[in-house]
Amino acid sequence: MNARAGGFTLLEILVALAILALALGAAARAGGTATETTGSLRERLLAGWVAENRLALLHAERAWPDPGNSQGNSRLAGRDFAWRMQVTAAAQGQFRRVEIVVRAVEAAPDSVAARYTGYLEQP
Repeated sequence: MNARAGGFTLLEILVALAILALALGAAARAGGTATETTGSLRERLLAGWVAENRLALLHAERAWPDPGNSQGNSRLAGRDFAWRMQVTAAAQGQFRRVEIVVRAVEAAPDSVAARYTGYLEQP
């Protein structure tokens, strides 16, 4: 009887390395996706705050803007955002509907990171 020496064959080691390489590749891809998602969520959160800040400023100033469109830039947390504001008359004449759309300055002009709608009461 020929007793076989303990240990792994070259084929078994190659199969184990291939499985390990696939697992590490999947883990790296999952980590990259999570990082990208986190960045996107952060941008959308900050853009939402920019929109809320614009409407809060109008409330604080007791502003009564004329219907129409306006735009500008805001900086928050070290990031620059472009916002567009559309003011329309609401169903009742004592209110204005304000829709604010925000995007990162470096993003495409038609992209939207946040959209916020609010109402102003006539002072």
